Amino acid sequence: MTRIAIINGPNINLLGKREPEIYGAVSFDAFFKNLQDNYPNIQFSYFQSNIEGEIIDKLQEVGYTYDGIILNAAAYTHTSVGIGDAVKAIKTPVIEVHISNVWARESFRHNSYISAHAKGVIAGFGLQSYELALLSFLDNKK
Repeated sequence: MTRIAIINGPNINLLGKREPEIYGAVSFDAFFKNLQDNYPNIQFSYFQSNIEGEIIDKLQEVGYTYDGIILNAAAYTHTSVGIGDAVKAIKTPVIEVHISNVWARESFRHNSYISAHAKGVIAGFGLQSYELALLSFLDNKK
């Protein structure tokens, strides 16, 4: 069975409430349940933290045993050398995702400390960005 970890950074726990014009009106929990229902043959794990070190710990925990990691480090994408280094250090491939198109937003969001170490980057497709990342992992399993 394919094992996929989804790791989310700060404020993703506020989806559905926070700036719905940018991030949508659906909570991540509701989206995640739908994802699990649509892909019953995938073993998913989900982790969200507003704390940088906890995200690094989770990357290290799953980074040698899972088939793929979908990472939305949120604001830490643009500030955390530590998360970028953790992605570089682990063996499990990571796809960096963003709900919004970060390049159409403030200029500080155009920088990522993760992208150079990720398998790829998907941004701007709302919550569908996660499913596109998942499909990439599944396509590579064929």
